[in-house]
Amino acid sequence: MFPGAPAGIAVDPFDTEWVGDYLLAGRDEEECLRLGEPLTRRALRRRVAARATDLRTAGLRAGSSVALHLPPGIEYVESLLAAWTLGAQVALLDHRLTRHEVDAALARVAPQLVVSTSDGAPVVAPHPGRPARTPHALLQLSSGSTGPSKVIGRTASSLVAEVERYRLIDGVPAPGERIVLLASMVHVLGLVGGLLYGLHTGTRITVPRFLSTDAVLDAIDSGPEPATVLGVPFHIDFLAAADRARHLPQLKRMTVGGELVRPAVREAFAGRWSVPLGNMYGMTEAGVIATDLFGRHRPALAPAPGMAVRAEGGELLLAAQDSPYVGLSDPTRWVGGWLHTRDAGEVDPDSGLLTVRGRLDSQVSVGGLKVDLTEVEQALAELPGVVEVVVAWDGAIEAFVVHERGAGGLPALKEALAERLAGYKRPRRLTLVPRLPRTATGKLVRSVPALREAARPAAPPLRPAVPVPPSPSV
Repeated sequence: MFPGAPAGIAVDPFDTEWVGDYLLAGRDEEECLRLGEPLTRRALRRRVAARATDLRTAGLRAGSSVALHLPPGIEYVESLLAAWTLGAQVALLDHRLTRHEVDAALARVAPQLVVSTSDGAPVVAPHPGRPARTPHALLQLSSGSTGPSKVIGRTASSLVAEVERYRLIDGVPAPGERIVLLASMVHVLGLVGGLLYGLHTGTRITVPRFLSTDAVLDAIDSGPEPATVLGVPFHIDFLAAADRARHLPQLKRMTVGGELVRPAVREAFAGRWSVPLGNMYGMTEAGVIATDLFGRHRPALAPAPGMAVRAEGGELLLAAQDSPYVGLSDPTRWVGGWLHTRDAGEVDPDSGLLTVRGRLDSQVSVGGLKVDLTEVEQALAELPGVVEVVVAWDGAIEAFVVHERGAGGLPALKEALAERLAGYKRPRRLTLVPRLPRTATGKLVRSVPALREAARPAAPPLRPAVPVPPSPSV
């Protein structure tokens, strides 16, 4: 039913069989997930069936729509798979979103049911939405790191095809190995590259109990099988900070997707672990696009099997049969079978390797001279004392820096930067902040208003009113 090559895979819209046939099949006693406690395939199938009964009782049917607003855990996994077995369209909302953000997302995806938690237990509630209007099995929202989120649809066929792409990439975890999953299962890397890939191939998924260095190391050490840590650059710090006395022969590699890895972060990881730090490039719209899991081509990457990428005007374009966007979207993002990634990059005509240079909007003009904000950001990131940095454009180059010495390090920072960058490339404004805002997935926010808000000093706490003693009697 599911051939090995992505081009031959087809799943009908709202097919109710693909989950059982493609994801849940396998030996009954095989451990497939460890979300706190180990879970066998037989136990997972039973839990998915029970959850499907609950959702069916609540009115979910083929062609219905449901939103999941659940933390990572078995309730999330079983609810997602159960909704798909009923043929429903599922919208995923990150559990870390604020109430305001959740309400805005629900208004856009308009589900008929919402599954959330109350006192740690899943709760199914009706919502004034509508049945699915598209054949997509999955709706996700883009990260929103550079602007408003977009609603992105994925069919069951495209999800299965992406799992098959992963299977053909050299260096991915093999059946019988483990994935220590730090990337969120609500978003494409953790969902497809972690959960769905692991379920289909028999690669066990382990999710740490907490997001801390000790918890991540314990998850790696929870079994003898080779383990790949899958996350985003933010997660590298957890392994780089590990006690040097702790040895983990199970650690096979760490693979990260998302934003570019700063050289200092990569060096800190290499100084602690003698395993590859792999990199992959992808989008919510398409999943994995290119990889370099052995670090052989850094900073270039090899296109994933079946992915056609070209560069035009300094922008990376991805071949896509249909537009991935649901509802209102920018008509210039998908034109003539090509998805405009809005990422700056180039493709080597001889090797076919592609290099991502950052966001296309990071290319700005200063006095008629072109400046790459990514270059400025990398130059700042390499300076002593710099913990994190974002460089943005708002009529001028502006940098927001977390510095270990605080304001006391600002003069030295400016002096060191002057030695590395020409005057027209240097930030007009350089602001020290206690921390940089991030999206729910850990990506650095690059919206100038949000960055300036992070730079504002916290308001002092209100002092309680002090009662005035009565005047003494005369």
